[in-house]
Amino acid sequence: MPDTATRTESSADVKQLPPYNVVLLDDDDHSYDYVIRMMGSVFGYDQERAFRIAERVDTEGRVVCMTTHKELAELKRDQILSFGRDALMARSRGSMSAVIEPAFADGDESEGG
Repeated sequence: MPDTATRTESSADVKQLPPYNVVLLDDDDHSYDYVIRMMGSVFGYDQERAFRIAERVDTEGRVVCMTTHKELAELKRDQILSFGRDALMARSRGSMSAVIEPAFADGDESEGG
């Protein structure tokens, strides 16, 4: 009788998708409130986590919001880019800037996880 047992893939057989960072870039045309609202809307982050991201982008000029596979990273970047202007700041003309970049296991510090 033939062996009908199905073979399960071991973790060594499963190829992992390479990780990408979603990076929010600082500017002077958006308030902390805007960043906090955007982080809640786009990523589902609570106010405390969103505030830490706002603070970090303000002080460091950029912050990793999330590390994930490329397709989801592209989606999240596009959601940031289409979030719209900051109604609290008259000089705000549009959304904040964001990019995706390959994540490397050695030294990437993701605020978003």
